[in-house]
Amino acid sequence: MGKKEINKYFTLLSLYLAQSIPMSFFSTVIPVIMRMENYSLESIGYLQLIKLPWIVKFLWAPIVDRTSHSSKRYRRWILSSELFYAAIIVSIGFFDLQTDFSTIIILMVIAFTASATQDIATDAFAILVLKEKERSIGNSMQSAGSFIGTLVGSGVLLIIYHYWGWMPLLHCLGVFVLISLIPVMFFKNHSKKEIDKSRKNISPLEFVYFFKQKRIGGHILLLFLFYAGIIGILTMIKPYLVDLGYEVKRIGFISGIFGTACGALMTIPAGIFIRKKGVLRSVWVFPVLNVMVAVYFIFLTYTNHQLYLIYVGVALLWSAYAMSSVFVYTLGMQVVRKGREGTDFTIQIVVTHLSSLVIAILSGKIADTIDYRGLFAIELGIGLLILILLPFLFRKEFYNTEERCPVIEAGAEFPDKTIN
Repeated sequence: MGKKEINKYFTLLSLYLAQSIPMSFFSTVIPVIMRMENYSLESIGYLQLIKLPWIVKFLWAPIVDRTSHSSKRYRRWILSSELFYAAIIVSIGFFDLQTDFSTIIILMVIAFTASATQDIATDAFAILVLKEKERSIGNSMQSAGSFIGTLVGSGVLLIIYHYWGWMPLLHCLGVFVLISLIPVMFFKNHSKKEIDKSRKNISPLEFVYFFKQKRIGGHILLLFLFYAGIIGILTMIKPYLVDLGYEVKRIGFISGIFGTACGALMTIPAGIFIRKKGVLRSVWVFPVLNVMVAVYFIFLTYTNHQLYLIYVGVALLWSAYAMSSVFVYTLGMQVVRKGREGTDFTIQIVVTHLSSLVIAILSGKIADTIDYRGLFAIELGIGLLILILLPFLFRKEFYNTEERCPVIEAGAEFPDKTIN
């Protein structure tokens, strides 16, 4: 692994950390602080609206692609959106949660919009600067950044808030975002050629054309189902531990710290494995791991729930989720059209977000109705269904990027034509 390749990975890791730590803070720590300040559960529920920009970001992804003629142009989007993101974070620190709640919510939505824009540009930037063989480890950086961000944003920052208070914490968070931008500011591994001199043919409705590709239906269904066999377990793991009688403090460590750390650690082996075996050969491995997780949790319901068994289950759960994430991101990069990197990758990730949202909502209802063992059994059934459908959903000819969608190397030229 050369110096240039390591530089790419470090740059991507810093970018994903820059977006994930503040996001984790706003979505997980703020509710805790609000409850400590005696806010109603209804008000805390409204806080979930701040995530909306990440669900609808595909709407403005074509604008980012249309105005980006090279990886350097995508870098401009990254820098400008993150600088704005940092400024909003710092400004939130000047408001008081008790008296300025509505203003803070509005600013959070604006901040998440900027962060979502940065994510579009960062994903496209990664696709362009990474060679095909580098993408699996590059996506390990994306997953690792997300898990480390969750670990820091939901744990460490709450401790800092306890000792320093609201304003210093938000200001430090803004400074952290700025520091995280240093690697991309000095990133030199760009091609001297422009990717495309003109992208006038990119439509504002480009995301519609993505779904008109031949055989795209199987791929979309695969993305929608890929996490489905473990998301329900991941959603219900904390309530499950509560019902087993574990204290909140211990649950926070088991799932929030230990589990997230396991996920972060397993992203690298997953990336190396995919790089060695290739996407086409490794596609079966991760669904099988997800099935094993569901089997383990069913087994767990027949035990006395000894602590070491809980730790093993949480480690398996978060590791499988992290490894599946690396695979999904790498697979998504295989299915981007030339000149539409940000749009196409964003659409695919939004599909997985929507799937996770649906499964998460249903999992609570299912667990209430037929208990946790029933939920785990249904998750196992979904996992087995994915394995049965995999030969029909994962068609090798669709993922032959040289025929369907040529691999885009950094600096490659793009033909200027409209996608019909």
